[in-house]
Amino acid sequence: MFEVREKPQKVERALLVGVQRPDMPAGEAEALVEELRELVETLDIPVLASRVVTLRETQPKFLIGSGKANELIELAKREELDVIVFDDELTPGQQRNWELASGVCVIDRQEVILDIFAQRAQTREAILQVGLARMIYSLPRLKRAWTHLSRQRGGGGTVVRGQGETQLESDRRLVQDRIARLRREIGAVVKHRGVQRKRRAKNGLPGAAIVGYTNAGKSSLLNRLTGSSALAEDKLFATLDPTTRRLDLDNGQKILLTDTVGFVRRLPHNLIDAFRATLEEAILSDFLIHVLDVTNPEVEQHHTTTLEVLKELGADTKRIITVFNKTDGAIEETRLAALHLLHPDACFISARTGEGIDALVKRIADMLADALHSMRLLIPHDRHDLIGRLHRLGCVRRQTNLDEGVLIESHVPPEIRGLFEPFSLPPERIAHIA
Repeated sequence: MFEVREKPQKVERALLVGVQRPDMPAGEAEALVEELRELVETLDIPVLASRVVTLRETQPKFLIGSGKANELIELAKREELDVIVFDDELTPGQQRNWELASGVCVIDRQEVILDIFAQRAQTREAILQVGLARMIYSLPRLKRAWTHLSRQRGGGGTVVRGQGETQLESDRRLVQDRIARLRREIGAVVKHRGVQRKRRAKNGLPGAAIVGYTNAGKSSLLNRLTGSSALAEDKLFATLDPTTRRLDLDNGQKILLTDTVGFVRRLPHNLIDAFRATLEEAILSDFLIHVLDVTNPEVEQHHTTTLEVLKELGADTKRIITVFNKTDGAIEETRLAALHLLHPDACFISARTGEGIDALVKRIADMLADALHSMRLLIPHDRHDLIGRLHRLGCVRRQTNLDEGVLIESHVPPEIRGLFEPFSLPPERIAHIA
């Protein structure tokens, strides 16, 4: 398969460019550039310099004005930079103009994120999803690979296609075919995941998805709660594939917790579409556990970003437990107190030390209890299979052995409520037994 363009074998010096638009709050562009710095350094590309350009009106050629563009190009040449990275999305034409004028590779935040995802992809599902996102991103940029080839116009207004145009059309068909094939393969993966999900639903176990900004500590929390060993690294997008583990609560209830891919501001829309199968866990879960890094100065913006992505996925109506993680880190007491005031129902924890975990587990149990149906049951002694299932899938509050059967007070998941309806005690029977 071809490359849309060649990149330097070893990128050693990068210039970051942020754009402060009129509709953005003051200082937001600087914060986004700092986040872009983390993203670029995740690719092991050293950042030499960064600049923020104030933009009054979008310019078609360079996105920003020609005067400021020439300043940045001179800086790139003077410092012998390898790549210019824009925080804003560039059109294919703007990328081409920048590269022709500067003579270096020019990319935007979308491509940085795609490259990180490509490095992190491990399973077949993640590889397929990254491949689809990259193909969708590359399709409108194919023309850039062939601008050096001839285009000829014949007499009488008839267009005679040169080698470049013929190859461009051929490559476009190849990419479109590849996109169609990747979508079919991802469809098969989604179907398989659906079978697995139905099997879990048949077992009656409720589920919660752990969501949040990348590097907020979602995988660490999953490990702390369930005693598992899912990958948890201090880097952006360390986890791409959903990991599901079971949590056994003190009241006997069990729940499946799923760690999902982290969010980031300006997440490419085609990446959201490509990873919809992965993020379906958030859509289909019973409730969400939203994890935030309390030590990050941009924590409130991260909170907003995650809620916006959840809205795009159609999961914004889910019940949410808000969790501020990393309370063992460096944070001013006044800022911590302000977060307590702004989010009075939130849990403040440290997944690393275990601080606050017991309170979080209680919140999870309470959230489950709200979703379960309270039932008083009288189950015959010869149906210990049902009693065992209720202990596995429900929350048994009290159990008493009687001559006529086992009297159980329990919270029952809606998925298996119908199975126990024949053994539910009517009020008059309850009074008689009591």
